[in-house]
Amino acid sequence: MQTAPYLDTISKELSRSVDLISEEQVEQLADRILRSKKVFVAGAGRSGLMVRAFAMRMMQMGIEAYVVGETVTPNMETEDMLIIGSGSGETRSLVPMAEKAKGLGGSVAVVTIFPESTLGTIAALAVKLPGAPKDQSSNIAQTIQPMGALFEQTLLIYFDAVILKIMEKQGLNSGTMFGRHANLE
Repeated sequence: MQTAPYLDTISKELSRSVDLISEEQVEQLADRILRSKKVFVAGAGRSGLMVRAFAMRMMQMGIEAYVVGETVTPNMETEDMLIIGSGSGETRSLVPMAEKAKGLGGSVAVVTIFPESTLGTIAALAVKLPGAPKDQSSNIAQTIQPMGALFEQTLLIYFDAVILKIMEKQGLNSGTMFGRHANLE
């Protein structure tokens, strides 16, 4: 069976993108998460969906993780961290949130294409991921995919690598995590 041309191209794009992520970028976020009391995540659109998936995995590892804006999300305190996923680093709804988290004494990390962006300059940790912005005007990464899809896919894979690093550091495995998997589905 032959791979469909679009699937083959997307797979190659994603492989090139992931090859540009350093192990140090994975290690830095993992260490900061493990030093935090609570971890909050935020993102808009499809990037928001990727950070939600990340929060779910952290919860399954026993990390106190929350999605900003949910009714069960508690307050942020000085020992806490906010992680934002934003391709542009300029998402209007996320900038004031990052400023507020920083003002509350929390730590802010952003995962973005543009670490020099507004969110990148607010954050204590700005992780640069490869990808093309939604408008693709800067032609940063060659992609056939529309509207930031390559960044969003890379974001999910980067977060999965961070999860694996935390699992390694904590001595966890999938069996341990499955005990915290939702069971009212």
